[in-house]
Amino acid sequence: MHCLKPAMASKKLEQFFSPSRKFISGFCLGTVFSLTVLLISNSLNSSPITVVQQGFYTVGVNSSLVSSTNDSIASELQGSTGEANGCLSAREEHFTKDGDFASNPGILKFGGFHGEVGRPEIGNLSKQDVHAEERVEGSFLTNSSNGDDKITVVEISYQGNSTEKDEIIESDSPVWKCDIYDGKWVRDDSKPYYPGGSCPYMDRGFNCHLNGRPDDGFLRWKWQPNGCDIPSLNATDFLERLRGKRLVIVGDSLNRNMWESLVCILRHSIRRKRRVEDISGKREFNKYGFYAIRFKDYNCSVDFVGSPFLVRKSSFTSKNRSFETLRLDLMDQTPKYQDADVIVFNTAHWWVHFKTARGRNFFQEGNYVHPQLKMLEAYKKALNTWARWVDKNINVHKTRVFFRGYVHTHYSNGKWNSGGGCRRETEPNFNEDNLSKYPSKMKVVESVLQEMKTPVTYMNISRLSDYRKDGHPSIYRMEYKTKKEKIAAVKKSQDCVHWCLPGVPDTWNELLYALLFKEGWGSRQK
Repeated sequence: MHCLKPAMASKKLEQFFSPSRKFISGFCLGTVFSLTVLLISNSLNSSPITVVQQGFYTVGVNSSLVSSTNDSIASELQGSTGEANGCLSAREEHFTKDGDFASNPGILKFGGFHGEVGRPEIGNLSKQDVHAEERVEGSFLTNSSNGDDKITVVEISYQGNSTEKDEIIESDSPVWKCDIYDGKWVRDDSKPYYPGGSCPYMDRGFNCHLNGRPDDGFLRWKWQPNGCDIPSLNATDFLERLRGKRLVIVGDSLNRNMWESLVCILRHSIRRKRRVEDISGKREFNKYGFYAIRFKDYNCSVDFVGSPFLVRKSSFTSKNRSFETLRLDLMDQTPKYQDADVIVFNTAHWWVHFKTARGRNFFQEGNYVHPQLKMLEAYKKALNTWARWVDKNINVHKTRVFFRGYVHTHYSNGKWNSGGGCRRETEPNFNEDNLSKYPSKMKVVESVLQEMKTPVTYMNISRLSDYRKDGHPSIYRMEYKTKKEKIAAVKKSQDCVHWCLPGVPDTWNELLYALLFKEGWGSRQK
């Protein structure tokens, strides 16, 4: 076998979507992987170093590593997932702890292994008291109490094949057989994906942390499907898969909620934040329009296009007057997203507003304005217009299309404009009997999707989100300068429609990532 030069190029070995019932998937190791190991330079001859990467290999490395031959290194790379047979090499680099390391900790990154599937833990570095690294902005930092001023980085590269074969124990179920939308919320103290108040690309109305929400327990929940596992959102991997591409989220303010969540998750993984920029030139994110965030190191962008109905708002002039209408037969804003590589659509909440719900002299097709049309019938007409446009204009070899489902509101003791609120909710609902009925609008969506030629993935997040009555901004959609203002806000309209960030939309994006990953979309690039 021809041995490659050691390089930071790596391809992550993932094992996602394994059913929770004793399913073990093997790895095909016809690839290259890199491990970056931190060594204190004056302790190379001390006790062995142990590197543990959960879900991958358990690798034992000792002081002979730097000068050893490929064969001797190979004997170290034998873990519980099978014997590694292939070409290996190693090299070392030195950095001044108070110089290069202090000013550029990102230089000590952990090769190509990132994410939450198997969180890297490095310990037992030497006899001295060296603490385990902590992941900070995608990098690893080391604190040493013994005053060493040198750090050695040893890079191990491996190319070969694994002797292990796929093994299924007590299950003949294929990977990903379960319904990922059927499950429960479980406590997870590793969440959230980014600290509250840390992201500048956020509508202040969603920024509950800066607006003074006192509790944070609503952040510590993870969606767990019944029967299988989904991966945590690996932001670095997501960006690699997006390299050179464009992801656009299109729809109403709930999809803007989702867009802001995704941008904040991805930005948090970037060490050099100045390499993330708003190319749409906006400074506020609470209005409809076009927003675009570019991740310069990956040459990709994540955009939002405001289009609450997906079809076009218009006006109609009769002999006596001019009035606003909704063109059920014409699409809205399509030039802004037609060329995207991933598009996530939604439309639902604006269809319950007064004019839309009443349906009187509002819905237009051609030169005809319906004097009366039921909302659900109009909604289906609009979705059929959208479906025809997708079938005609989307290149299925380039673009993946998603439709995100409707999310119920959580007002109690009244509606949004009649004293209803959710400010006392601090935990999810655990009683299924208290959940709302499946939205009738989503039944319409399902019927339209079944007739389409273009494959569209329906993200059925209605039920899983309905459990989360604790996740809304409520009165914390703004900051109050005085206690009197805060008390007055309780009597005014509360926001039990949108979601605090970090929060529930992070899970929607987690599912989006899982679905893209499952389909093999966006191969990792070296």
